[in-house]
Amino acid sequence: MELRKITVFCVLILLSSSVFAQSEKYHMLVGTYTSPGKSEGIYVYEFDSKNGAITYKSKVVLESPSYFAVSPDRKFVYSVTEAKESKISALAFNPKTGDLQVLNSQPSGGNGPTHISVDANRNYVFAANYGGGSITALPIEANGTLGSDIQDIKHQGSSIARKKPFVHSAVVSPDNKYVLTADLGTDKINIYHFDAKKRPLALSVAAQPFITLDPGAGPRHSTFHPNKKFFYVVTEINSKVYAFNYNKGHLNQIQSVSMLADGFAGPGHGADIHVSDDGKFLYASTRSTVNEIAIYSIDQKTGMLSLIAKQPSFGKSSRTFDIDPSGNWLLSTSQVTNEIIVFKRDPVSGKLTPTGQKLPIDKPSLVKFVRMD
Repeated sequence: MELRKITVFCVLILLSSSVFAQSEKYHMLVGTYTSPGKSEGIYVYEFDSKNGAITYKSKVVLESPSYFAVSPDRKFVYSVTEAKESKISALAFNPKTGDLQVLNSQPSGGNGPTHISVDANRNYVFAANYGGGSITALPIEANGTLGSDIQDIKHQGSSIARKKPFVHSAVVSPDNKYVLTADLGTDKINIYHFDAKKRPLALSVAAQPFITLDPGAGPRHSTFHPNKKFFYVVTEINSKVYAFNYNKGHLNQIQSVSMLADGFAGPGHGADIHVSDDGKFLYASTRSTVNEIAIYSIDQKTGMLSLIAKQPSFGKSSRTFDIDPSGNWLLSTSQVTNEIIVFKRDPVSGKLTPTGQKLPIDKPSLVKFVRMD
């Protein structure tokens, strides 16, 4: 009897160890610009969070999939085509093998789609058309393909730095009831109410239709804090991070901090922004002549930011970056120097350490991690 208990216990340990080992490896999806260049579409790698090792698995041919979103159930990927033919594509994704397959495509509704998100229930995708200055809502059918009932909302206005709207991103709120867009051309965060049942007019102007940032700020990307109470925006033109209180579709600015050194006039070209899963740290990147990742601690009660450090990103033009699900690594895409640079991340201090590890890839534009089955 005792021997049987010991045997069962050992088997359980082996099984749990196997599951744990599996959980430390993730799919790593990389978007690219394909023209001009050598890249061909979206690339899939295996990422080992034990040591940061990256192993190539597969690719899917797609024209300039510069940004994509993974559905919450991990069964589909929705990608923009940022090229002469502006469109949105639906792809089937196998969370076990990492294989991608193009299902269908629809027009994006505006020129130069540069960002896309998908709602929590996989009913709609929302594309930010940078060149067209609009946000597009496209319905998702039951089989994961994109429907044709498009809603395209064109922004109006200008600011001191731009003569017309340039919508750079569209982010769904944590409660799945609002979509917030960053308009670089008008210096506004526009807020839309989202109701999937009102197809095809799923988006409507919210009670607070927008909030305006400093003139010439140029809002680019944004993110919510895990507690759902704070909202952060990185700006491209004045290279700042703006912090807001968020409550049911309403924003109230509480802070703005510059990512540039005192006395530096720029340009800094603020690019991407992410909050660690534990909500303790915020990371925001600059491109152009600066090429840094600014690291901030977050006051858990107020949402206010305090600078911890600035880490050189080493590659030129870090368009985006992402933190792996283990929280131990940060990977930065370098669009000009054609590489993805791997940093070790300290979950306690939030600081980054260069590893010297680089993944050569032509014109990378986005990196995202997806849990394996």
